[in-house]
Amino acid sequence: MAELLAEFVTSGRAVGVIALIMLIEAVALSVYRTKTGRGIALSELAANFAAGLCLLAAVRFALVGADWSLIAGSLALAGAAHVADLKSRWRP
Repeated sequence: MAELLAEFVTSGRAVGVIALIMLIEAVALSVYRTKTGRGIALSELAANFAAGLCLLAAVRFALVGADWSLIAGSLALAGAAHVADLKSRWRP
């Protein structure tokens, strides 16, 4: 069992599952907002989701032994998305 779990994580498939869960979350939030008019608009969460997905990409690249530039690029994009998220939430 431990070997299966280790292979699931180190192959990067665990990251894919997490990304799929994030997609389901985004769809659920969007449907809820559309049906009720309440909740958080997906546009308000876009930068937050982008930062999370970029971090997931960096983890996956690291797990599968991808070139360092892909890891660094993903981390840089995650940082930029994080700054955009903070900027959108900042109130004077």
